[in-house]
Amino acid sequence: MKKKLIVLFLALCMVFTMTACGGKGGGEESSGSAGGTLKTAASFAYPSIDVHKEYYGWYTSIYGLSEALFKFDENAVAVDCLAEDAVADGNTWTITLKDGVCFSNGDPLTPDMVIKNIKRLAEVNERFAYLGDFDWKADGDNKIVVDTGKDVYPMLKNDLASPECGMIDLDATKDFDKDPICTGPFVITEFNPEGDVTVARNENYWGGDVKLDGAVFYYMQEDDPKLLAMQSGEIDCYNSVSSGALEVYEKEPDKYVVESVPGTRLQYYILNENRLDDAVREAINLTVDKEAIADYQKGTVSVANSPFPDSTAYSKVSIPAVDTEKAKKLLEDDGYTLGSDGIYQKDGKPLKINIAYYAARSLDTLAVLIQEELKAVGIDSYLTVEEDPDSTYIATADFDLALYCMISDKCGDPQYFIDSTLADGAYYNVGGFESAECEEMIKQLKTEVDPDKRADLANKIIQIAIDDNAFGYVGLFNHTTVMKPGVSGFAEKIPFDFYGVDANTVMQ
Repeated sequence: MKKKLIVLFLALCMVFTMTACGGKGGGEESSGSAGGTLKTAASFAYPSIDVHKEYYGWYTSIYGLSEALFKFDENAVAVDCLAEDAVADGNTWTITLKDGVCFSNGDPLTPDMVIKNIKRLAEVNERFAYLGDFDWKADGDNKIVVDTGKDVYPMLKNDLASPECGMIDLDATKDFDKDPICTGPFVITEFNPEGDVTVARNENYWGGDVKLDGAVFYYMQEDDPKLLAMQSGEIDCYNSVSSGALEVYEKEPDKYVVESVPGTRLQYYILNENRLDDAVREAINLTVDKEAIADYQKGTVSVANSPFPDSTAYSKVSIPAVDTEKAKKLLEDDGYTLGSDGIYQKDGKPLKINIAYYAARSLDTLAVLIQEELKAVGIDSYLTVEEDPDSTYIATADFDLALYCMISDKCGDPQYFIDSTLADGAYYNVGGFESAECEEMIKQLKTEVDPDKRADLANKIIQIAIDDNAFGYVGLFNHTTVMKPGVSGFAEKIPFDFYGVDANTVMQ
């Protein structure tokens, strides 16, 4: 009898373990039905899928292999994933893990394993080395307490949503470059370094039923092969759609579903306050027609009303409408007179500015369009193209108007871009912008934890730069996805580039 009770007890323990970490979390049951294998194209391929190194975690996230403690939603807000909460109290954060989270081999994700992952990330990826300076401690079965030191660090939750912070079973993984054991809805079945990748459903997925059987990511760097593969039915979807392909897909809405949302890569320009007076800078901003420029770029960009996607809470600013007549009046009130050649002049000198740019990210097209728009109101210009802007006109500030393109929102928070472009001494603050009020609010932003207050501070800071005519925010490259009818859940509504398949991706 005693022996039977022991056997029964062990059986019940096994059932409990399978329930807690067997892949059907939240009370859902696996349907067991085949969901098909999604075929897609990837623009980049890397020699490794070690989540923590370089930017490889972007692609392990796209492949559905790895997950971080948090993830970003459609509004660029960090929401729960492996963790259900992160609460700050001064310089101390308390992170609470979800119950039942496990790796694809069934091993549970513990606070100690999270800490080991963060420490490894800090060691192997210099962009996250600062995480190693914090004090990380396990607190019970599901909590982690983080002491950020003498300084408050309000961005920790957002940082932990970065795909490089994906969790690996460090004790069980034998080959980090080719077969990391992670928590995601899919597992690797074939990895070709710098080539195609195949994944299959994680039968132990902690987060519930995984709808697809698997997915294949074909490495296709050029745009034309993707278009041809989509037309021939070799692939079911892909993102980063070119303008030429977009025109093709939009002509056949019964065959292709296109989703496009503003992304986080910004086209903008810096106006040099040390060489252009207030009236000229304002006239330029009243002349550059962002709507027309976006139309010319055929759906690949959306108008940037601020440096950030309109869906974010920190993009709520006011910009003046295009008004070329007002621009001309500003110049005339500033002492300029219109010459017979249609160009304004002052003190015998024509108003001619230097537009500096580099040819990538469509900035060459942008430079020509802006040049034409300015000439139409009487501002002449000449173009200076550089291969490396950082070592030329950004370093020397030898420009009147400098075009640049960069990721404005790296982790669902405005601080990175503001620190990089508006703070005193910032790397990209090379046009002479200064504001004591702005600087004081930037200091507040560094320590403010409340998301609503952070957004309010960011909006006020950006508005100061807009009102000062220090910059012109032109366009945000769209995150554009094409899918066959019936395909959905391929991160098509999320502005970031590091999501792809997940448990809810479907094809019919």
